[in-house]
Amino acid sequence: METLASFFVGQPLNILLVAVPFVLAAWWPRYSATALPRARRAMTWAAAAWLAYAAWEALVQWRTPGADIRVDLLVIWPVLGLLSLYAVWRWLAMFTKTR
Repeated sequence: METLASFFVGQPLNILLVAVPFVLAAWWPRYSATALPRARRAMTWAAAAWLAYAAWEALVQWRTPGADIRVDLLVIWPVLGLLSLYAVWRWLAMFTKTR
């Protein structure tokens, strides 16, 4: 957990690196005839959540650079984790249903 915190907390560019695959996966199936709307919607929500988290982290870093206790992460990380897992699950399910 310490490694995860050091990678994300105060590092909006690292968060954007995680958001990029979700953004690409959200837009890639739009041009495919076999893409299911549920998978696109899940990826779009996950991408938006990661981008919002990057913006939030940049704002926190700008406004309170010395914040030691981050209670907001107790809400943000589980939501991001669940959204990401659901989006990946729906995206993988899209490929199994189209075969």
